[in-house]
Amino acid sequence: AGSFQDAGVIQCAYNLNFPLHVVPAGSAPCSAWSAFSVSSPAVVLETVKQAEDRAGAVVVRLYEAHGSTAAAWLQTSLPLREAMLCDLLERPAARSCIPLEPRGLRLSFTPFQVLSVLLVLRQ
Repeated sequence: AGSFQDAGVIQCAYNLNFPLHVVPAGSAPCSAWSAFSVSSPAVVLETVKQAEDRAGAVVVRLYEAHGSTAAAWLQTSLPLREAMLCDLLERPAARSCIPLEPRGLRLSFTPFQVLSVLLVLRQ
């Protein structure tokens, strides 16, 4: 019912096309853990990968999927030293530093915009 945004079509499509796979592990209980979370349902975290030319860094790619402007918080449990916007070749953009705030990284999106963020980890 409602629009594709209200119906959660994007999330359902990801669940269908990329189902979770259960892998048997030891019998010891472990607590739930998530490396990343995004505060807006309009923003999809598409990729997490090791940076090509920078040791101790990862690149995350996100996009706005609802065709609207959106602000979102990207939260991570990884120990960050710095964060910056980068292009698809992982070169930092001009004035690209993103402040590390207690709530995470604040990102702004235009309709269907793709953002790449270079996350440099503390050693």
